[in-house]
Amino acid sequence: MFKNFQGNFWLLLGTVLLSCNEKKNTMNDQADIKPPVAEKIAKELSIHGDKRIDNYYWMNDRENPKVLAWLNAENAYLDTVLSPEKMLREKLFDEMKSRIKETDMSVPYLKNGYYYYTRYETGKEYPVYCRKKGSLEATEQVILNVNELAAGHAYCHVGGLSISPDATLMAYGIDTVSRRRYTIRIKNLETNELLTDVIPETTAASTWAGDNKTLFYTRKDTVTLRADRIMRHTLGTPADKEVYHEADETFDVSVSKTKSGKYIVINSESTLSSESRILDAAKPNDAFRIFQPREKEMLYSIDHRGDKFYIVTNWNALNFRLMETALDKTSRQSWKEIIPNRPDVLLEGLELFKDFTVLEERKGGLTMIRVINEQTHTEKYLSFSEPAYTASVGTNPEMDSRELRYNYTSMITPNSVYDYNLETGKSELKRQQEVLGGYDPKDYASERLFATATDGTKIPISIVYKKTFEKNGKSPLLLYGYGSYGNSMDATFDSGLLSLLDRGFAFAIAHIRGGQEMGRQWYEDGKMFKKKNTFTDFIASANYLVDQHYTDSAHLYAMGGSAGGLLMGAVANMAPTLFNGIVAQVPFVDVVTTMLDESIPLTTGEFDEWGNPKNKDSYDYMKSYSPYDNVTAKAYPNMLVTTGLHDSQVQYWEPAKWVAKLRELKTDHHFLLLHTNMDAGHGGASGRFTALKEVALDYAFLLKLEGK
Repeated sequence: MFKNFQGNFWLLLGTVLLSCNEKKNTMNDQADIKPPVAEKIAKELSIHGDKRIDNYYWMNDRENPKVLAWLNAENAYLDTVLSPEKMLREKLFDEMKSRIKETDMSVPYLKNGYYYYTRYETGKEYPVYCRKKGSLEATEQVILNVNELAAGHAYCHVGGLSISPDATLMAYGIDTVSRRRYTIRIKNLETNELLTDVIPETTAASTWAGDNKTLFYTRKDTVTLRADRIMRHTLGTPADKEVYHEADETFDVSVSKTKSGKYIVINSESTLSSESRILDAAKPNDAFRIFQPREKEMLYSIDHRGDKFYIVTNWNALNFRLMETALDKTSRQSWKEIIPNRPDVLLEGLELFKDFTVLEERKGGLTMIRVINEQTHTEKYLSFSEPAYTASVGTNPEMDSRELRYNYTSMITPNSVYDYNLETGKSELKRQQEVLGGYDPKDYASERLFATATDGTKIPISIVYKKTFEKNGKSPLLLYGYGSYGNSMDATFDSGLLSLLDRGFAFAIAHIRGGQEMGRQWYEDGKMFKKKNTFTDFIASANYLVDQHYTDSAHLYAMGGSAGGLLMGAVANMAPTLFNGIVAQVPFVDVVTTMLDESIPLTTGEFDEWGNPKNKDSYDYMKSYSPYDNVTAKAYPNMLVTTGLHDSQVQYWEPAKWVAKLRELKTDHHFLLLHTNMDAGHGGASGRFTALKEVALDYAFLLKLEGK
C-alpha cells in the first residue's frame, strides 16, 4: 500500500510540475489540475454508545513517510494552483518588507542602572538585545544576538530573557524546532561567556533569586508539554531540585517575581481557577507558602508594594476587583476591597509604582488606562480620541519612576510608545513605528460598527479601509475573528495589511463572544455550552456588513487562526454560501477527537473552555459543531488552510484530515488548498521577514479570488 502511495505521489508531483507552464487562474481551469486524493483507512472511534468513523486518522503520525509524502503533495498542488500568482506573492512580500525599517530599535527602558533595548540590523531576521550602563550616551553592550544563535536553523525563537539582580548574568530560552520546548542557557554578561549550565524542556521563562546564583524555572512534561513543575537550579550544579509539582492535569504552572523584587511567585492556573505560592526572594532555599488556596471558579493574581500585597480577583466579582492585604495575612478573609466590581467595566491589569497605582480597564469594548495618585487620592483616565484603538501599559520595571510607559495604536495609527508624567499628566511620544514608502494615515478611515446577533446582542465591529473604498455592495472585504479563551481581538495597526487596503479591500474585526471585549460575561457567553454564540455572532457580523453595502457574498472573505480556525470551520459548515473565500490558519477543527486524547498538548487544561467529551453532554454539544465531524456533501467556499508540521498547539493532522475529508465530500469546484510549513509550528516562521512570505500567500489567495 505504501509503495503504491509513493508511486502515485511522484506521478502526481510530475504532473504538477509539468502543468506549471499552463496558466490556471480560474476555478474552471482548476478542474484540470488534479488534487491529491488521500488514502482512506477506516478507524472506528466509539464512546457513549456513539460510533464515529475517521478515515484519515492515519495522518496522526509525523514520523510516517506516507504522511510526509501526503503533506508534500499538498504543498506541490498549492504551488501549481497558485503558480500564476507566483510573481504576485513575490511582489506582496517585497512591498510588505519595504515598509519595514530594517534598522529599527525599541525605546530603551531603565532597570537597575541599565538602559535595555532591542534593535535590528539591515537584512537580518532576528533581534539584537542590547544595554547601556547609566546613560543612553554610554557604550553599547550587545547581550544577545539572536541572528548568531539562529545560524544553521530553519527556525529559531528566543524568549524569557532574565537578568540577575546584580546585572551580571542573563538566562534565556531557545527553541530551534518550534515545539515550544525551550532549553535555558545562562550567559555571563561581564565576560560574554556561556556557562556550562544547560536546562532542557522548559517554557523559556525563568526567575532569579536575590543571591544571583539560584534560578527558578518551569519544566514541561515531555509528552503533553504541560508546564507542570517548578524547579530550582543552582549555578554550576548538575541536579536541579523540584520545588513544586502541579498534580492537577487541568492546571499549568509558571514562576515570576513581584515588581518590587521581594517575592518569588509560583502561579498555578486553569481556565477558571488559580492559586499562588510565595517565597522571600532573599531566601531561595526556604519552602514556598500558599497565598490563598485554590477555589473553584476563583481567579486571582498578586503583586507587592511596601507593606501590602495587591490582588486582582474575580472572587464575588464577575468583572474583577482590586483588593489589598497585609504581608502576613494573605488568605481572602483578610482581603480589603479598594476598587469594587463594576457591571460595565472589566479590570484587566495592575501596574504598581511607589506613589501611584495604574489600572488597565475595558469599557464598551475599548481599553482604558486609569491613574490613581496614592498621595493626593486623585485619579484620571488617559484620553484617546479614535473610534477604535488599543491602549496598554508598557514596560515599567522601576517602582520609583514618575513616568508611565504606555503603548497606543489603532487601525490607522502605527504602534506608538509614550511616556506619561504621573505628576503633570502630560504624555510625550517617544517613538512611533516608522512605515516606509510614504504611508499617510489621512488616506485611510476607521469606524466602529455594531451588528445584531441572533439573540439581539450588539456585536462590535472595527473596520478600516482606504478613503477611496466604495460602499456599493461590491467591494472586497476581509472579516477576521477569534472568540475564545477570553482573548480580546483589539484594533491595532498592521503595515502588511496596507497591501490589501491599497488594492481596494476593507478589513474588519468582529469582536464576537468568547473574547472579553465587552467584559467577562462576553467570554462566559462564548464558551462551553454557549460556544455556538461565537459562530452565530461572526455570521451576524458578516450579514450586517453585507446589509450595510460594505460588500456582498461574492466579495466577502473570512480569516481566523487556531481557535479562530475552529470558527472558520464552523462558519464554513453553517453558512457555506456567505463567503467567497476562507483562510483558516492552524485551525483547531477536530474538536472531539483531540479533546478525548489527553496525551495531546493543551487538552486537559482546556476542559473548562470546551468541555470534557468523556461527559456525554459535552460530547454531544462538541460533536454538534466540530468542523471535522460536520463536513457533509455540499458546496463549500474557496478555502486556504495553513498549518505547521511541528505545531504544539494545534497538531498538523487536524487541518490535514479536515482538508482530506473536504476533498472527499464537497460538491463544488472551488479552490481547496493546504499549505504545511515543514519547518515551523503554531506561530509560523520565526524570522521577521520570512514570516511575511506566509502573509503574502494568504493575500495572494484572496487577490486571486478577486481577479486582482
